[in-house]
Amino acid sequence: MSLKQKLKDDLKLAMREKNIVKRDSIRAINTMIKQIEVDERKELSDEDVLKLIQKGIKQREESIAQYKEASRDDLVAKEQEQVDIFKEYMPKQLSDEELESSMKEIIAEVGATTVKDMGKVMGTASKKLAGVADGKRINEMTKKLLA
Repeated sequence: MSLKQKLKDDLKLAMREKNIVKRDSIRAINTMIKQIEVDERKELSDEDVLKLIQKGIKQREESIAQYKEASRDDLVAKEQEQVDIFKEYMPKQLSDEELESSMKEIIAEVGATTVKDMGKVMGTASKKLAGVADGKRINEMTKKLLA
């Protein structure tokens, strides 16, 4: 079953169960999908949908940080609920140990030895670990291993 079909089915279920948070979160994802499909006149693959969901998670996490600064706990909770639902559709994230071993392999593969080689490592790692590790985590692990 494609990810878009799963989203449609889950939306129907959320509406039947009157789960407003889940319904609104899935609608937000569907809106992002439709926006790209209409603007670019193309059908999105599951990989493209995962990238959109990841982008949505990042946007909401940035909002959470701003709401925390403004002491708006009500909005923090609302955004966090959406992030949690978005994450249900993402593949299982790598643990720190798994990420570290993957990064060591990539560093060896590209022949990186210093922090100056970080660009080569990040390019390869971003492609190989797309969806299973956040870019920020990849960046931090790369700095740690090359330092």
